[in-house]
Amino acid sequence: MSQLSGMTGFARAEAAGAPGTASAEARSVNGKGLDLRVRLPAGFDRLETEIKARAKARFVRGSLSVNINFVEAERGGALQIDHQHLRALAEAGRALVEAGLADKPRVDGLLALKGVLTTPEADADDARQAEIEALMLEAANEALAGLQLARREEGEAMARLLNAHIGEIEHLRDAAAAHAATQPEAIRDRIAAKFEELLPQGLDADKLAQEAASLAVRADVREELDRLSAHIDSARKLLAAGSPAGRKLDFLSQEFNREANTLCSKSSDRELTDLGLAMKAAVDQMREQVQNVE
Repeated sequence: MSQLSGMTGFARAEAAGAPGTASAEARSVNGKGLDLRVRLPAGFDRLETEIKARAKARFVRGSLSVNINFVEAERGGALQIDHQHLRALAEAGRALVEAGLADKPRVDGLLALKGVLTTPEADADDARQAEIEALMLEAANEALAGLQLARREEGEAMARLLNAHIGEIEHLRDAAAAHAATQPEAIRDRIAAKFEELLPQGLDADKLAQEAASLAVRADVREELDRLSAHIDSARKLLAAGSPAGRKLDFLSQEFNREANTLCSKSSDRELTDLGLAMKAAVDQMREQVQNVE
């Protein structure tokens, strides 16, 4: 049996390495389709396509957001002076100094120039960037897996509720069928009683049978009851098949409601009407839960 999945959930994950720690938060709420939003630190936007692809591999519906952050580790290693770069800068400024257009450079000023002071890690920026990206993807993947688990746990709870609602609808359908079976005779008795009240001299038996038959045809709900049975079977098969099933279950709930409305409109007595109204209430409860099924 496949598993039903909901559309709301939250998960958080971290991945740590030498460059620092990447963290990812993934959350989702109801959505008609699959709406994905990814937030990444500046300079890592190219990961968005990969993260969205991984989300699409796990989810079909829902409004999802994935937020990625990265905290750098302290970069160790003694500072080093790039003497070649320093000499090139000094030579470039010599002409300005000799022409009186600039003061002689100070040591602290030279050391503050970009690229003069370096650390051993500075020569491996490309490799470090790749490692950070790998950590971000690892954290994102774990967060998406956690979100998928949370949505499945919600789906498991919803499956129990939906099965209970379907069971209630089936119970009311069976009660309506048992009651509808007695309707033709009840209609005939009501017509006979009414005409006896209005026409004490009596009513022609053929006329009574004709009127009773006409009302019974208009009040016949066997087609609605048969369709309800088919919808109940379909709903249970969808639940057993698992997600994605939300759209089909929503359509079925509309069909359930249509049959319950017809049952009420065709009803010729209070008890059958009450059964139809109770069925409408059960269908409304079912449809409310279905809105969150993937």
